[in-house]
Amino acid sequence: MTTLTIKDYTKRAQSTLRRIVLGSIALLLAAPLYAAASQTHRQECKDDARAKETAFYKGADISWVTEMEAKGYSFANAHGEARECTALMKELGLQAIRLRVWVNPQDGFCGTEDVVKKALRAQKLGMDVLIDFHYSDSWADPSKQYIPAAWKSHTYAQILADVKQHTTGVLQALKAAGVSPKWVQVGNETSDGLLWEVGRASKQAAQYAGIIDAGYAAVKSVFADALVLVHLDNGFNQDLYKWNLNLLKQYGTRFDMVGMSLYPDAAVKYNNQQNVSTAIDHCMQNIAFVRRTYNVPTMIVETGFNVTRAAEGKAGLSLLLRRAAENADCRGVFYWEPEAPNGYNGGYDMGAFTERNKVCSPTIIMEAFSEASTGLERPTIAPTKADKDTAYDLSGHRIAIPNKGFYITRGQKYLRR
Repeated sequence: MTTLTIKDYTKRAQSTLRRIVLGSIALLLAAPLYAAASQTHRQECKDDARAKETAFYKGADISWVTEMEAKGYSFANAHGEARECTALMKELGLQAIRLRVWVNPQDGFCGTEDVVKKALRAQKLGMDVLIDFHYSDSWADPSKQYIPAAWKSHTYAQILADVKQHTTGVLQALKAAGVSPKWVQVGNETSDGLLWEVGRASKQAAQYAGIIDAGYAAVKSVFADALVLVHLDNGFNQDLYKWNLNLLKQYGTRFDMVGMSLYPDAAVKYNNQQNVSTAIDHCMQNIAFVRRTYNVPTMIVETGFNVTRAAEGKAGLSLLLRRAAENADCRGVFYWEPEAPNGYNGGYDMGAFTERNKVCSPTIIMEAFSEASTGLERPTIAPTKADKDTAYDLSGHRIAIPNKGFYITRGQKYLRR
């Protein structure tokens, strides 16, 4: 049997007290370090969020691809090496794919099943997806906005339900396949509204606004984080955007971003723009106007240049990419159907590919994208107090200041050679 004296208890108590005191001091000393680490982590999360919000995307609408494949077309890179079209777009420096959706297309192309098939290709390659609802069985644009055959006799109230059902149905199919679109367009080039005459903006402004808002709500019910776009044509025409978006604003319509079409060659030929550079200048001014007036960013979701003048097309696209990337309120540029060779689908001449024996490969127009992939993206992080000695790469990711290459610090771009 062990007998402990008063002296033994005193020694043990002193030892325990010493451990408690030393432990408390260690915690006090560690607290500022923990707080600093926690603050740094929170700052990094905020920076990452801001980078994603303001990143600049290069993309293409390649909705024709499955139809072309069914007609026997295939694709190859400039070296003649066979490629699947979506993978080729990524190889060319693109980060996103746009896909149009029709309600009940006669041949199935651009219907729900076909859209999911194409979106999966992009998703598996790590590319972002923009879904473009036309709310028609075929083409919808400023010259025509035909109501789908199944909706023709429907009232405005029924049309709202149709829009909700169609939008959620397509998006649920994408979700079930594992695809989460980053952006969703509610209507295509709705410069005078959509679903005529029920939603014609010049005659039924309130109903136009109501249909767009119904589409917005439907998108958010499936993908709460998806950015919803209103899409108009003629990006150089500020008067058009003021008129149309003011109608939406008047009726409280919700949208996260504005999509623009800008075809500089057509703007010069048909819309009295002096030259390609002037059309791009006016577009950039319009993007600034949209941000200033409606407090939303813009993305150029359609552009194209005459494929028969490829050198001019490359120069025009390079200028557009540079000006758009420098514009703090522009989120990207998408080329419309670049994979189409000259004359495809009855005469489309603003693709960016050439064709031989039904093998389509990129012209030099597409080099504008790949040449833009390393030095064009603008700084995506606004300077903060925490940025004093911090650097970012051109995609907005935090890095150590490199010995060579492009980087951003204190809100400015630098190049070390």
